[in-house]
Amino acid sequence: MDGIISVYKESGFTSHDVVAKLRGILHTRKIGHTGTLDPMAEGVLPVCIGSATKLCEMYSDHDKVYDACMILGKTYDTLDITGVIQEEKEVMSTEKDIRDVISKFVGGYDQTPPMYSAKKIGGKKLYDLARRGEKIERKPVFVNIYDIEVLEVNIPHVSIRVRCGKGTYIRSLIDDIGACLGCGAAMEALVRTRVGDFTAEDSYRLSDIEKAVAGNKISDVIITPEAVFSHLKSFYANKDISRLVRNGNILKGKDLRTHAADLMDGIAEGSGIKVYDCDRKFIGVYEYKISSDIFKPYKLFLG
Repeated sequence: MDGIISVYKESGFTSHDVVAKLRGILHTRKIGHTGTLDPMAEGVLPVCIGSATKLCEMYSDHDKVYDACMILGKTYDTLDITGVIQEEKEVMSTEKDIRDVISKFVGGYDQTPPMYSAKKIGGKKLYDLARRGEKIERKPVFVNIYDIEVLEVNIPHVSIRVRCGKGTYIRSLIDDIGACLGCGAAMEALVRTRVGDFTAEDSYRLSDIEKAVAGNKISDVIITPEAVFSHLKSFYANKDISRLVRNGNILKGKDLRTHAADLMDGIAEGSGIKVYDCDRKFIGVYEYKISSDIFKPYKLFLG
């Protein structure tokens, strides 16, 4: 069983819980998720299975969209309402003030990861340290905030939609917004609605996956590694070249010009192609290196 299932993680589950439950449902050990979601959060969590676990890192890098609710005037140690309240202040800001401050975060900024997070520093997860009462210095990391749409303002509650790059903590973004307003803020709810091309509407709850397995319809919910790269051109190797690709060897540009000239039309640095052997078995994706005129393996699915 190799492929990706876009899971709709429900509130109360950790990302690790989802993986553990899927191992039981699918009866396979080789499963990995593509980036943690807070236990209180829900939404899209692509999960990679079998040889597709090689794609985990790729999907972790994809842009994401979140719908979040915040409450102004309160701060918590976890930066969300599941934690211990730290401070309460009166909210003096107007709706215009709130919208103006939020707009300043579009474009990106240096964000400090929260102590209550799965991020590792020195090999230790921050939330393990936080639960022991330890607080360590965290180096700010630049995060890309492509867009923030203010969905509703009903002071002290504010709803926003955030489109952002990898490594962004929405809890930290909300905490930083509250700090700029001078009253503090905490996350009340979070839904991840998109990861790359995966959307909440196209995702499956664990109960849906259980039903698919019971009905022998798992193929209805799993996306093959080959389908992930459906947008790329395909190269079908002959018997001689098959020997190379089955071992994950490089391909020479001149060989592709000989056997698939149209494939080289418009080829550029970093262009990818899907590679198949002579039996039309999907081998993986290769990337073009223009300086050496070769295609190097990017992701191989030989197992």
